[in-house]
Amino acid sequence: MQILKTSFKAGVFSAVVLAFSAMAMPAHAANEVSISIDAKKAGPVINKNIYGQFAEHLGTGIYEGMWVGPDSPIPNTKGWRNDVIGALKKMHVPLVRWPGGCFADEYHWRDGIGARESRPVKMNTNWGNVEERNAVGTHEFFDLVDLLGADAYVNGNLGSGSAQEMAEWMEYMTGDGKSTLAELRRKNGRDKPFKVAFFAVGNEAWGCGGNMTAEYYTNLYNQTVSFLKAPKPYMPKIIASGGHDDDTTWTDYLSKNIRTRVDGISFHYYTLPTGNWSKKGLAIGFGEDQWISTLKNTLRMDTMIKNNVAKLDKNDPKNKISFDVDEWGTWYDVEPGTNPGFLYQQSSLRDAVVAALNFNIFHSYAGRVRMTNIAQMVNVLQAMILTEKDKMLLTPTYHAFEMYVPFQNATALPLTIANNPEYSFGGTSIPEVSASAARGQDGKLYLSLVNTNPNKDVSIDIDVAGEKLTAAKGRVLTAKTMDAHNTFAQPQAIQPASFNATAKAGKLTVNVPAKAVIVVSLE
Repeated sequence: MQILKTSFKAGVFSAVVLAFSAMAMPAHAANEVSISIDAKKAGPVINKNIYGQFAEHLGTGIYEGMWVGPDSPIPNTKGWRNDVIGALKKMHVPLVRWPGGCFADEYHWRDGIGARESRPVKMNTNWGNVEERNAVGTHEFFDLVDLLGADAYVNGNLGSGSAQEMAEWMEYMTGDGKSTLAELRRKNGRDKPFKVAFFAVGNEAWGCGGNMTAEYYTNLYNQTVSFLKAPKPYMPKIIASGGHDDDTTWTDYLSKNIRTRVDGISFHYYTLPTGNWSKKGLAIGFGEDQWISTLKNTLRMDTMIKNNVAKLDKNDPKNKISFDVDEWGTWYDVEPGTNPGFLYQQSSLRDAVVAALNFNIFHSYAGRVRMTNIAQMVNVLQAMILTEKDKMLLTPTYHAFEMYVPFQNATALPLTIANNPEYSFGGTSIPEVSASAARGQDGKLYLSLVNTNPNKDVSIDIDVAGEKLTAAKGRVLTAKTMDAHNTFAQPQAIQPASFNATAKAGKLTVNVPAKAVIVVSLE
């Protein structure tokens, strides 16, 4: 018998993600999968920024995919595609990270202000070595987040920039006086300061951001942040560039040795079917071996967060520093015939399951994980939207994000899974059921369920302590094939369907289809 219980520890509330330990549950019959929710024991708030997005100057992720310019025949507002903006607004994008990524540490902000026709043309050496005309700069980015109703997460250039350059960009964006830089911003069309919610000092300092050691980066961080100043109402939270994968060194060293302000430490992890960067695996047309390997690899996120949070709990017992997974998602071999540097890949039902598994993991560490950013928003890696000239389609990942909207700023609730079976294939096994529960801002009780098994349904008894359930109402995302996806010829081949379950004899049982994601309100 398998079970997963929730707990409070060092300020971190662990909601249910997967089943790992065992104990008897006499309230339920043997081998009967069941979920018990304690709706009276509130945990931390699931910060809406856990559902953050990422838009890098990479391939057609910004240019063509979102930005077409104000003179384009494609309907747009201030150069941003109306169809894409409308779709993103429906999924309540809370936060957008920009301009990178690796691009950020080669980006010089002055190249992206003033008349667009006069901006310098550079080469994007990280991504395809194509021309970067700097048509999208600071003002255009803030037009984007304003159109979305989202917050801004700006990534500063530490790798090839300087403390002075970042300090001057901060003053340009946030200055409310009559300084030369604030007046330059006004001359360029923005009177009031921009609202920068988060500002990162560099990106992947261990790699493309400068191949630094944690010690060297920390020294640069301390120096740079000493000069990042803004009027109090406009001062952003400051994020340090942290580690990746199984390495906890950066989180540990930074949280011990940063002497200036730090509000969060970033972390990056990408899910590869094969775990091999030279041959990552297919986005579609894969077999069940790569279905289960992808899910198993994405579930490593739980252990990675747990190990890093343990370092923070020790070094930052007052929980002042958040652990921010500001790059995550699937990374496959690029679609045949596309530029390898553009990282364009299809998104299938498997990606929606990956997204939901990660959401449930993030919820379980909501006390410390207060922001994440999937890579990326449009046309790049695990995208929400794919475009082709004037056409647009929504991916299964988009649908997963949109289904989970009720969890934004909801209050996490303790949840236990009993008798969680294992799904196995080819010698690999993972828990079959993943779940998370929360009290939404609307007062409703929400439950998410994931069935990782692509071959069979699973029935789950649902119980809320002290409450009598009558029904579950929401939506389900599933399909006949593991790699079901939308195309421009069939843009609605896979999309959510309504889902309802009614209690019988006072017992609520939810039947979760094979390879499915469900989000319901419990009534």
